[in-house]
Amino acid sequence: MSRQIYNKTIKIDGIDLFYREAGDEKNPSLLLLHGFPTSSVAFKNLMIAMSDQYHLVAPDYPGFGFSEFPVPDSFEYTFGNISALINKFTEAISLDKFFIYLHDYGAPIGLQLCVNHPEKITGIIVQSGNAHREGMGPEWDEYIDYWYNPTSEKKKKLIQFLSVEGIKNQYFGGLPEEVLSRVSPELWMLDWDFLKRPGNIEKQFELNCDFKTHLEMFPVYQEYFRKHQPPALVIWGKYELFFSVKEVPCYKRNLPAAQIHVLDGGHDVLDTHFDEVLRLITNFVSEQSARAKSR
Repeated sequence: MSRQIYNKTIKIDGIDLFYREAGDEKNPSLLLLHGFPTSSVAFKNLMIAMSDQYHLVAPDYPGFGFSEFPVPDSFEYTFGNISALINKFTEAISLDKFFIYLHDYGAPIGLQLCVNHPEKITGIIVQSGNAHREGMGPEWDEYIDYWYNPTSEKKKKLIQFLSVEGIKNQYFGGLPEEVLSRVSPELWMLDWDFLKRPGNIEKQFELNCDFKTHLEMFPVYQEYFRKHQPPALVIWGKYELFFSVKEVPCYKRNLPAAQIHVLDGGHDVLDTHFDEVLRLITNFVSEQSARAKSR
């Protein structure tokens, strides 16, 4: 069985979306939604490892990776609009039912897709993607204050995370010394190269501010969990800097059957703890696919 990744571009609502695809589409599908500041490149190893048994699709959002930037002025740069665009993308490539992988920004984008199209979701895989207030600790206080009471002085301070130091911190922040050698240095360098394109830092700050909408939709996501009970696998790094590990048990409130795993990593356990994450995901998808066949 082929493990080849195919790199493609498709035009959706006038925007060129880049995506990677691997595996036979007759097999169970996974839609892989990346976080900030990365792109579909984060999933390359996972796609190669799983494509002999599964069908995997990983798009780059507008302004990320190899997708179009700048986006047209008519495109409002919000998680809701990106989610709607990704849904149209799934329709354009005939991806009708799938497991959905939610990492970081993949959560506000993917969970809105889940809420609006629950019939498409076979199961959810969460890697540092929050849907509860507990996941946003004191490190978010200044951002939340800015969302509701913006000033130019506050912005000048907060926008500093969109810098080369801020991007490196996404990968190395909080990790113990013995884990640092597992971080792929080309990932943060590629992210920064895309981020520093003219106009992108402003757009990225604009999108980050839309996290306010994500926070306000937590009750909507939780109602989706209660009503539809999607099979769920939740994977977190105990050294995660951006979404508190206190978030993890919250998924059990509305999804009592959720599988919960806290690993010895940080924000990007798919890179630093690949073998463990691969095993967890493969077992989860295999179990759920077998159950679906037996019904």
